[in-house]
Amino acid sequence: MALMFTATASIKKAVGIINDLASSKFPLLLNRILQKLHLKDERTFSEEEEEKLQSTFELSAPDLELVLETLEFILQQAAYHTAKPAVLTGQLRQLEIDDDKVQAIVEKWTSCAKETVQKLRERTLVPKQLEAVNWRLNLQMAQSNKTKLKSPNALFELQVSEESSEEKEKIRIEFSHDELYKFYSQLEVIQRQVDGLS
Repeated sequence: MALMFTATASIKKAVGIINDLASSKFPLLLNRILQKLHLKDERTFSEEEEEKLQSTFELSAPDLELVLETLEFILQQAAYHTAKPAVLTGQLRQLEIDDDKVQAIVEKWTSCAKETVQKLRERTLVPKQLEAVNWRLNLQMAQSNKTKLKSPNALFELQVSEESSEEKEKIRIEFSHDELYKFYSQLEVIQRQVDGLS
């Protein structure tokens, strides 16, 4: 398996802080991070909760932020690599994380891995999703300087929804015959590539 973690200066600093955390409360911290790992743009803890954590673990705000970011990164990497417990244990030990913390991380990961990976797979990469497509064809018969003109075009209305909002946005696109054919050809290429990945 590929190396999941590199011992950067910030990770080394975070490891030192993690090793000093109270072992009894550490699994609760991991549990909450795993519950929220799949949510984009949402903080794991509210500001009020972070203040409580600072006093509970006796950490400054920047140190707490570093610990949370590092633990999120570790768990995201475990999810990305669908890490087996033995591999995760070995790689965490290489970072010089204390055995009690390694055991807590691996136990939480093992119990939540399937659900976490599934939630991350369902998460979208982009905030907007296509909901519906409406279309119609038009035939332009004349212009001010041309009396005999046959110019077909296709009008598309894409209904797009945003993850964080109930509102649906409508995007209108017009294609000439040639433009529509080029677009269709590009979609065919994309479809072949998607089929190749499946």
